[in-house]
Amino acid sequence: MKRVGSYIADWWRLVVPYFRSEERWIAITLLIGAVSLTLGAVALEVLFNDWNRRFYDSLQNKDEAAFWREIKLFGFIAAGFIAVYVARAIVSPYLRLRWRRWLTRRYLAHWLDGRGYYRIELRRTADNADQRIAEDLRFLGEHTMYLLLGLITASTTLVAFLAILWSLSGPLSLAPIGLDVTIPGYMAWVCLVYAVVGTLLANLVGRRLIPLNFQKQHLEANFRFALVRVRENAEGIALYRGEEREAEALNARFADVFANGWRVLFTEAQLVLYQYSYNQLAIIFPFLVTAPGFFAGTLTLGVMMQTASAFGQVQTALSFFIANYTYVAELRAIMDRLQGLQAAIDTRPDTAIEVVSEAGRFDVGASGLTLGLPNGQALLSDATFALPRGRSTLITGVSGSGKSTLFRALAGIWPFGQGQVRVPAGARVLFLPQKPYIPIGTLRDAVKYPDEQSTASDAEIVAALETVKLGHLADRLDEVAHWTNILSGGEQQRLAAARALVFKPDWLFLDEATASLDEAMETAIYDALKQRLPAMTMVSIGHRPSLRKWHDRQVELRRAQGEVGRLVEA
Repeated sequence: MKRVGSYIADWWRLVVPYFRSEERWIAITLLIGAVSLTLGAVALEVLFNDWNRRFYDSLQNKDEAAFWREIKLFGFIAAGFIAVYVARAIVSPYLRLRWRRWLTRRYLAHWLDGRGYYRIELRRTADNADQRIAEDLRFLGEHTMYLLLGLITASTTLVAFLAILWSLSGPLSLAPIGLDVTIPGYMAWVCLVYAVVGTLLANLVGRRLIPLNFQKQHLEANFRFALVRVRENAEGIALYRGEEREAEALNARFADVFANGWRVLFTEAQLVLYQYSYNQLAIIFPFLVTAPGFFAGTLTLGVMMQTASAFGQVQTALSFFIANYTYVAELRAIMDRLQGLQAAIDTRPDTAIEVVSEAGRFDVGASGLTLGLPNGQALLSDATFALPRGRSTLITGVSGSGKSTLFRALAGIWPFGQGQVRVPAGARVLFLPQKPYIPIGTLRDAVKYPDEQSTASDAEIVAALETVKLGHLADRLDEVAHWTNILSGGEQQRLAAARALVFKPDWLFLDEATASLDEAMETAIYDALKQRLPAMTMVSIGHRPSLRKWHDRQVELRRAQGEVGRLVEA
């Protein structure tokens, strides 16, 4: 019982916010419409059950007039069924579609705001966030609506047909077996016991599906991710002739999918065997119970058929859990994955690096800056330094000393550390990493990124591309493409430099941003940045001695093995 309560509480926390959101009125209206149509379908089932009795009585009595009258009435009932189910096919899916849109926007905002997506990837606290947002949110709405409307149908069907079954079955005397007991509405009690026992047995058979479905989602997402990795790194794999190695890795991942799929299949087969055995017995059971009365002449054929129909409806309603155990198990796994993603996004380090914008400040600096790795290893401790405005600074250090981590800390994205980074208020700051991010879209937007408010003209963009020796792309500004797959590593770094020329930052931070360029091209890029942006202060991280001439000062990050690093003026 405690587990059921926890299940409902988790479901409530995931589902209810939409119906309290800014879309609540249309959401509630659509939900009321879906519930009303569901109740209407049950009412039509009650009408059809009563029609069943009259129709079969007309056949037994060979009453032709009554027969044709019931046939005409059936046309109206059938038309009602058609109208209700067509309306349900529109209202419920439209509610699910709007609900999914709202959930997707909410989860995307939460995932992206505060750089939750970045922390998750650094700490690996939740796998395949993309799959959870793209698929689990869709399944949450679909399974919830299916089970909710199904439960409403089952509940109203139970109330309506239990009363019919109670009145039709009459009392049952146990005198033939020596008991002075009479059971009123015995068919209703028999149906109730039948369904309760069946539900308990179904839980014993199918409860293994919950962890299996959770694992299924995890393994399927891992396999898809591995396929995407091959697609995105096609050139590197081809150059290394790594097809055989990749095939082995992909087949190994799919072997996990297959093994778990077989376990799910075997468990579902056991559940289906039980469900169909249970349902097939339920078809004949009411006829076995009512046959003595029919052959004795105390029941008409119509009453017998109506009783069998009512028993079937009550049994189906009471067996709702049995019939939908697979959906319940999948929904439990979906909720666990979404709550896991939510918890991973909400988990923040105990300490944080504060980035402060100070009015009247002219330099970028840090005080009490401590940096560490996700595993707790310290890189820098209680460092205080300044990067003066107008003086270009080169930060050097051996590989692994923590230069790129310092770069991320100055950008305000590194979550493992503490201290304060101070920047001038209102300053335009741009960070260029070694591997630039280029969004899928037009080349124009790629150059303007991330400045959505950029007023740069096409002429300025073309001039920037020509400056970084990408003039051959000037006539492709409107072309939508996956530019990361089209441009070489060096061309991507040159495009990032063009981005800096268009953005016109007050402060430009470069982390090995020209590492893929030859020295001649690197010289051309730095010369262009210096000439075109004379008021800009540049801070570079790099290894090449050739970078020294473009900077006014050099700072070295020194870190011996097993020791905490320190910044030293070179």
